[in-house]
Amino acid sequence: MRIALGLFLAASMVSAQGNDSPGAHFAAAKAAAGEDFQNLLTFQCYGPGPGGPRAVPGAAALQGGAPRAGGPRPQGPPDRSTWHVEPVKVFDNLYFFGQSEYAVWAITTSQGIIVLDTIFDYSVEDEVADGMKKLGLDPANIKYAVVSHAHPDHDGGARFLQDHYGTRVIMSPADWDVLDKRTVGAKPKRDIEATDGQKLTLGDTTLTLYITPGHTPGTISTIFPVKDNGTPHLVALWGGVGLNPDRARVQTYIESLDRFIPIVKQSGADIILANHTDWDRTKINLPILAKRTPGTPNPYIVGNAKVLNFLKVAEECAEGRLPAAN
Repeated sequence: MRIALGLFLAASMVSAQGNDSPGAHFAAAKAAAGEDFQNLLTFQCYGPGPGGPRAVPGAAALQGGAPRAGGPRPQGPPDRSTWHVEPVKVFDNLYFFGQSEYAVWAITTSQGIIVLDTIFDYSVEDEVADGMKKLGLDPANIKYAVVSHAHPDHDGGARFLQDHYGTRVIMSPADWDVLDKRTVGAKPKRDIEATDGQKLTLGDTTLTLYITPGHTPGTISTIFPVKDNGTPHLVALWGGVGLNPDRARVQTYIESLDRFIPIVKQSGADIILANHTDWDRTKINLPILAKRTPGTPNPYIVGNAKVLNFLKVAEECAEGRLPAAN
């Protein structure tokens, strides 16, 4: 009896270890990604961050190839032809005013506009200010800019909005501190400090801001309402995808997801957005919306299960890469 019990316990321990192995986490991420979030899977599991396909057991086989090539970006603004895209109305009260790779989401309310992220200093006037004018909006009505995190591809245009339109810029205290230490590039003047769970109301619309550190010390993720032909829906926006190389920040990233996922599940959010156009199918969805005819579905409305799948990909990849963190 004791021998049988010992064998059972040993088998249980091996099974548990296997289920928590990097390979198991990568397999879970792949299953959650399905056909919807392949770009997210590739970047989060095999992109910048701890280890890589050769360093993380089980990653190479699931990836089916080498990691994405990368390299330093050339100095100075890139040619406009490499980043400009036309603006698109996504929902009754939500617009895309970003670049080919980076998103700015603009929420229209009864008392003005809230933008989520501000892209680079070199592109904000072209994409956001001029883009709004193309679609009949006035950029002078941008009352708030919620910056998801302190990286130039998200905060670089905020100073332009402050200086030209008096836009109030919201960041977490920790990420304002990051900006205070940054000595190069455009950055906004320190302004409103977000608090965790903060309700930001403008007119008839309320956003809820959650501080979800890991990608940066104070990344902000947001939940907010939209309407599609008058029908209400709820958006969850995960504020930072990429992983840092060290264990502490990857562990913090996982803890933030562990907290945010139940919030999103309880909210019933049926739309997932990101601030890079690769991760949330924006590169696929915007051309569809540009040609959308009355009565056809909005490709961004995917249901709560798929929203949670997006977050599960992010979490499982982080779990799988944690052992390789330094």
